[in-house]
Amino acid sequence: MAIMAGVAKTPGPGQEPPAHLRVTNLDREHVVEHVKAAYAEGRFDKLEFDDRLERAMTARTHGDLVPIMKELYGPRAMPKPAPLPDSASTPGMAESNERLGGAIAHALPLVGFPILGPLLLLLTGGKTSPYIRQHALEALNFQITVVGASVLLPLTVVGVVLLPFIWVGAVVLSIVGGVSALTEGNFRYPMTIRLVK
Repeated sequence: MAIMAGVAKTPGPGQEPPAHLRVTNLDREHVVEHVKAAYAEGRFDKLEFDDRLERAMTARTHGDLVPIMKELYGPRAMPKPAPLPDSASTPGMAESNERLGGAIAHALPLVGFPILGPLLLLLTGGKTSPYIRQHALEALNFQITVVGASVLLPLTVVGVVLLPFIWVGAVVLSIVGGVSALTEGNFRYPMTIRLVK
């Protein structure tokens, strides 16, 4: 980043962004798409693909993303800072299969897989889709909290009375989370201990 008279200038087209510059979700998704395309072309094996995908999805700065792009396109390659989305282009960013995957992460606990369901979605679809990962993580942490409460609350008299209300609330919130995932909402469960990051 060039500095003139104490004012930082944004890099122009074709210039590499400063390594310390923080990345956005769109920047990460841009690199993830390149990694997926390279894997589809046979340029990575499964282990290399998983490694690059994990690095891209957890990147915090352009310095984290640049090495991945240079592996794909050589020393002149760099992740292009993603344009800021306008309000009209934000809906539809998650594909329909990603929205469905996010909804399934919230719905599987309703059919008898309270922790295993969201965990499976996190370990499968969450590896390739930040959207599914976000919803699977939220559903998993909520279900861990509900299971923990179901084990600990019966130890008190008040807890025994509260437990049925907690279970009904968990069902309602899981349905709301699933609907929110289908409509591209950013749903957060209330009173959830987020043990899994």
